[in-house]
Amino acid sequence: MPTVVLAPAVARWLAPDPQVSVGERSLTAAGSTVRELLDHVFAVHPVLRSYVIDEHGALRHHVVAFVNDEPVRDKQRLAEPVPADAQVYIFQALSGG
Repeated sequence: MPTVVLAPAVARWLAPDPQVSVGERSLTAAGSTVRELLDHVFAVHPVLRSYVIDEHGALRHHVVAFVNDEPVRDKQRLAEPVPADAQVYIFQALSGG
């Protein structure tokens, strides 16, 4: 089953887990595409949806995702395939000057 790794800036939206120190959080999720994986995560942790996904169902401008070492390029459909042993990383993008 794929693993979704939330960077600390994203994981802070989850309820504290006494067994996990502050930092990134790893969750297992079912799905064969990025969209299916995220939908599974949002079903368990609905508070993350509005931070990660916009009102059109796309990744928000300030969020980036990777499947293993490859960036998710289609931020609207999120149709990239996810192998069963993959790690999907969700990060808050840095911006500014």
